[in-house]
Amino acid sequence: MTKKQGNNAFYQEKLNIIIEYINNNLEVKIDLKTLAELSNVSPFHFHRISRALLGEPIGAYISRTRLEQAAKMVRYSDAKMEVIAYDVGFETPSSFSKAFKAHFGISPIVYRKDKLFTLKKTNIVEITLNIKKPKIQTIEDQQCLYYRMQGAYQTLDYQSAWKKLWSQIKAQQLFTKGIQHFGLPYDDPKVTDEAKIRYDACLIIHKDAKPTGDIGVKTLKGGKFAVFLYQGSYKYFAEVYDYIFNEWLLNTDYELRDEHVRERYISNPERVTEEKLKTEFYIPIK
Repeated sequence: MTKKQGNNAFYQEKLNIIIEYINNNLEVKIDLKTLAELSNVSPFHFHRISRALLGEPIGAYISRTRLEQAAKMVRYSDAKMEVIAYDVGFETPSSFSKAFKAHFGISPIVYRKDKLFTLKKTNIVEITLNIKKPKIQTIEDQQCLYYRMQGAYQTLDYQSAWKKLWSQIKAQQLFTKGIQHFGLPYDDPKVTDEAKIRYDACLIIHKDAKPTGDIGVKTLKGGKFAVFLYQGSYKYFAEVYDYIFNEWLLNTDYELRDEHVRERYISNPERVTEEKLKTEFYIPIK
């Protein structure tokens, strides 16, 4: 067996463990930390790897699996709706009915009565991504000024964050060549509550700086990274990560190491059109 085949088989084996656990525990609350521990995949990358392999976030997969199992029970059994609701992990029949209708476009009661109704599937929109093959780079430790934000990624005030960081560059006389804009997205928005999502806006600097107020100073650890260059809208970042962790990772010799991914923003969105924005994705590897 080649190393590439082994790498693919390794992650597929972990996925099978997760799926089997989910299928056998639909009636109880499924803790995502438990899934990560069962898979023995680094917690730094569990959500992105599982999303890439499943084609959807792990939370969405659990919800969909519950509802599809419920649909079979509604159509092919005489079980009461409340029994079905509890059997697939819903706390109340009303929450089950609401989720069923939102997902399938029909209530479970009507679906049981209408034997000719065919449950519709969500249309999948295929996106062509402009991603270059990765460059393997070993990077030294980097000092940065950072500003931490919390909340849904699409609602964060990035412009204000960069403005605050650059004001400290001026105030502390830190300006040099080679200052770079990096982002550290810590959480998966499909898993973590919006109010708890963490993101650090970072400026890589080359002079000693002091923390002040809500602007901190820290060192980004160096190491080996696979660096992907992507051109296109920021709104497709989730699809970029899917490609990296599914298409590339499963067919490469490299293994992930315990470190957060990083995003480097090369283009200025105020000067470049959306489709021409360039971003580098830094994936930590061994």
